[in-house]
Amino acid sequence: MMDFSPSPEQQERIEKARAFTREWISPNAARYDRSGEFPLDICREAFKQGLMNPHIPREYGGLAEPVLDHCMVMEELCTGCSGIGTVIDANGLSQFPVILAGTDAQKRRFLAPMTEELMFSAYAVTEPEAGSDVSRVKTSAVKVGTDYVLNGVKWWITSGSVASWYFVLARVGEEPTGFIVPADSPGIVRGPKEHNLGQHASNTVRVTFEDVKVPEAYRLGAEGDGFNIAMSTFNHTRPGVAAGANGITKAALNIGLSYAKRRRTFDKKLISYQGISFKLAEMMTRLDAARALTYKSAWLCDRGVDNAREAAQAKWFAADVAMHAAIECAQILGGYGYTNEMPAEKLIRDAKIYQIYEGATEIQKMIIVAKLLRMKEVF
Repeated sequence: MMDFSPSPEQQERIEKARAFTREWISPNAARYDRSGEFPLDICREAFKQGLMNPHIPREYGGLAEPVLDHCMVMEELCTGCSGIGTVIDANGLSQFPVILAGTDAQKRRFLAPMTEELMFSAYAVTEPEAGSDVSRVKTSAVKVGTDYVLNGVKWWITSGSVASWYFVLARVGEEPTGFIVPADSPGIVRGPKEHNLGQHASNTVRVTFEDVKVPEAYRLGAEGDGFNIAMSTFNHTRPGVAAGANGITKAALNIGLSYAKRRRTFDKKLISYQGISFKLAEMMTRLDAARALTYKSAWLCDRGVDNAREAAQAKWFAADVAMHAAIECAQILGGYGYTNEMPAEKLIRDAKIYQIYEGATEIQKMIIVAKLLRMKEVF
């Protein structure tokens, strides 16, 4: 039976994340958004407080935090700033392929050190012509003796210029195959930081692989397993992405509600007008619905149940809810919502990426339809 009321342990994690957000993230969100600087000082503190790398299994020094617990934490962090929240959480996207398909030696070599000191890793899959369609990657891996030689370009790689290692999807012949590639390998060229619409604190770069040698021991699974590894990873990470979007929705709702309660027009508080109060009611209801989808997808994942449909639903719906909430927040604020004096415009810019990364909204709908096609009827 699903019961998403936080347990005492979960509530403790929520309160810890909430306190961290109030002290470290919220006061610095605007500064990092305007400067585009990587929030290394905040990451150091997040690492010290155990808010980074929560998915790593206990035998390798991690917390083995359930996906549901992590979603509750991510919502709090992203309420302060989803860009900084993404930086804190981004390691998980590259760690899960190793957690799911790595050997004991690979986990000890690449995961265990991340629990001992602050390090970053990156999921290097997206390419100029292979975004949501992961199967179209063109980066090649040619077997030469006991090594593979990688050539190709990966684009929009989160934490790409600060990563110590990458999960790379490359073709061995026609077979998409996963590799763990140390970032100090000769032949890796990291490009400059991309100037994106939002989430300016996040480090997003192009990474080029030019005759990069990777030992066979760093291949994940067998040749041809890469696509399934990459897709299985999303089933674990998309609930967390949805939770990040929920954080934006919560921030938009809090800002809009606070402003509507104190702002007066025509001798009445703004919230007394149905045109405004109904917006807030809709935002709250959509947030509750998005949370329910997010928590259900995480709950299923934690129980080892196929959650591909539910994860797609949560990621798509929560992203749309966040975008809508951010725009409505700006509308409630009126002229203030259109300036960078108030955070509404930042929320709009930050929210948009949730409809694009880790599979665009259209891809999530395709996943849902594919699951529907296998069903005789809906119960």
